[in-house]
Amino acid sequence: MTIRVMLVDDQALLRTGFRMVLAAQPDMEVVAEAGDGVQALEVLRSAEVDVILMDVRMPHLDGVETTRRICEAGRKEDAPKVLILTTFDLDEYAFSALKAGASGFMLKDVPPSELLAAIRAVHSGDAVVAPSTTRRLLDRFTPMLPATSAEPVRPELGRLTDREREVLLLVAQGLSNGEIAAKLVLSEATVKTHVGRILTKLSLRDRVQAVVLAYETGLVRAGSAGG
Repeated sequence: MTIRVMLVDDQALLRTGFRMVLAAQPDMEVVAEAGDGVQALEVLRSAEVDVILMDVRMPHLDGVETTRRICEAGRKEDAPKVLILTTFDLDEYAFSALKAGASGFMLKDVPPSELLAAIRAVHSGDAVVAPSTTRRLLDRFTPMLPATSAEPVRPELGRLTDREREVLLLVAQGLSNGEIAAKLVLSEATVKTHVGRILTKLSLRDRVQAVVLAYETGLVRAGSAGG
């Protein structure tokens, strides 16, 4: 199956570079491009796209609002997945983009092999925020979130078993399934099952949203992750 990719970036040179990398892959095809969010939304009315590589800072309509509109308009299994491209210093909009529905984010200077792996992962339904990047991003930007009370603001959290809550905390700290399995002395398949149940019980799309929720509800505080 060919993964249909759309490039959304106001820098034509960057789009050209990404297009060249993707064109060399037998399972990928760049089917659409746009220079800003307004143009992207217009193109998506007629283009069939699987994964969108979305810049954050663009004229007319930025990547955060564009992502939000795409995700709100396409709540179905075949809706495009959005992969945010951000700068090395962790663009302050990246966290908002994840909350808006993006399936993850990558740095613009990511090695081609990692970018390709990320596109394939997003297309298969996985999130692609690297654990180390998760920790840096959330430690930096969680203080911007509204203050929370001592009790979780989402009653759904009460549906989790003790083990599921433990797994959620480790996911929020940026650990991969393999790292969680090693820490809890479980098989990786068991951890994957726990993560799936957590997402179902909390009505979350992927582990990115689980990380956001854990921070927003105060289960994990900025500076405490990764310890």
